[in-house]
Amino acid sequence: MKSLLATLALTTALTLPGLAMARPVTLTTTLNNYGGDGAYLALYVTDASGAYVGSLWMAGGKSKYYEHLSDWYRATGGDTAQVNGITGASVGAGRSLEITLDLADALFDAGYTLHIDAAVEDMRDSPNEVAVPLTTDGAGTPVRGRRYVASFAYDM
Repeated sequence: MKSLLATLALTTALTLPGLAMARPVTLTTTLNNYGGDGAYLALYVTDASGAYVGSLWMAGGKSKYYEHLSDWYRATGGDTAQVNGITGASVGAGRSLEITLDLADALFDAGYTLHIDAAVEDMRDSPNEVAVPLTTDGAGTPVRGRRYVASFAYDM
């Protein structure tokens, strides 16, 4: 049952109309100028107890590097079928990734946390680079990452 509820919480209104109310949310991740190759990023959600709920997006198309997104990989076993969107490109140093997704209203103000894992070839991996609670009050408030992410914000 928990798996079904988690699936419904992440499902967009476009996919299952009537089952979940959703709103467009723009996720903006800006990277530092860290002087290396492009970063692979995995954006995923956990519930109030820290259990993996689902993946939202992945930047970077070569699956051999996914294991370096270690928290995401541990939670999913590297199953890319769980990711709503995968781009073919990593995100370059100093660049931004901006995506807009329909996220279920049930994810906000209910204890869910959005995480970003980051990995850069020939540099240190950064699991849990960003962890931000999904709250309506937190929308538009940028947060700093631990290593590669200069700022992350979501806007509704």
